[in-house]
Amino acid sequence: MYFGQDTKEQILSVADVNRYVKMLMDNDALLSSVSIRGEISNLKYHTSGHLYFTLKDADAELSAVMFRSSAAGMKFAAKNGMQVTAYGRISVYEKSGKCQLYVSAMIDNGVGNLQLEYERLFRKLSEEGLFAEARKKPLPKIPTCIGIITSPTGAAVRDMINVTGRRWPMAKILLYPSLVQGNEAPESLCRGLEYLNADGACDVIIIGRGGGSIEDLWAFNDERVVRAIAASDIPVISAVGHETDYTLSDFVADKRAPTPSAAAELAVPDRAEFKIRLDDAFGKSENAFNRLITAKRTLFDSLSKQLDLCSPVGRLQNEKNMLSHRYELMENAMMAMFNRRKDRLSSVAGKLDAINPLAILGRGYSVSKKKDGSIIGSAAKLSEGEDISILFADGEAEARILTVKKSKKRKKEEKSNG
Repeated sequence: MYFGQDTKEQILSVADVNRYVKMLMDNDALLSSVSIRGEISNLKYHTSGHLYFTLKDADAELSAVMFRSSAAGMKFAAKNGMQVTAYGRISVYEKSGKCQLYVSAMIDNGVGNLQLEYERLFRKLSEEGLFAEARKKPLPKIPTCIGIITSPTGAAVRDMINVTGRRWPMAKILLYPSLVQGNEAPESLCRGLEYLNADGACDVIIIGRGGGSIEDLWAFNDERVVRAIAASDIPVISAVGHETDYTLSDFVADKRAPTPSAAAELAVPDRAEFKIRLDDAFGKSENAFNRLITAKRTLFDSLSKQLDLCSPVGRLQNEKNMLSHRYELMENAMMAMFNRRKDRLSSVAGKLDAINPLAILGRGYSVSKKKDGSIIGSAAKLSEGEDISILFADGEAEARILTVKKSKKRKKEEKSNG
């Protein structure tokens, strides 16, 4: 879309118009930074922390919004009917095409000149980017030296020293005694920041004091102090006043603490919590180390087995084991064969023993032999007066034949053969 062309040939969308009007208003020098005095009406505190309201006078009304980041710095609670001076810019909300005031700071017209100066400086320094989160430095996790810029006689310094000693007694404390109230206080605070930065011994700086009125705390709203905090190379914690008190030093510091004691807690870790975290980290490291050792041992065992399989010693051992196994198998086979043959021999021996003449003799029988050793199997082979031997199971006897008697059967055979 190109504005300035022949409008007869151009049809614009609603969004195009709203976007163009917003662009014109955002680039207008007068509308980009305005101060408007009026009465608050239709005030709404949104759950997000934003303020939505109407700023009006006798002749007109103007819609306004104050976002949470800006509303957090207000020193008073806005109310309907309150006369205020609002600082900000005029622009258009593109979606609705509604013209409204975007408020960056607001003061109650009933307050004195200090509040007006506070709001003026807040707007000026904010526009320069001194309050931007992107420029803030992180605090050290384990500081060895804490620099403190405050009154050496106030309760704030005792609170910070006590809290630091209880939480992290290993940290040293370097105190720069400074004025914290009166016309000379800003210069004294600036000298403290310059000194601690030049010394370089501190890891973090706490600058602050106890609570008080706006006049009491004004040194921490001084532009010189705010710029000195922004220029510090060492992270700065602002600890000015009580929880509800905000100074410009709070906005520019790398970290804001609601009280001096809270600043000391932010500056150093708690040794008890640190020990718990350290023990937990040590336990996790030990478990990880043990798992690593177990994994390496398993790998070592696996590689050792592979090496044993590849080495001559391993192969010789395998062959030795195989030979021992085969020897055992052969020995078992031979023993089995021996037992079988032993059983067979026992069986044959039993059979032989059954037909052994000596076994017959053992049952009461005897064997007669002639002198030549031949067995006498028949009485017909004997002659009267012949000497013979008689063999018994338990010995032998000599005998002589006196008479030979033939059996009736034998006599019949001879007579028949006759």
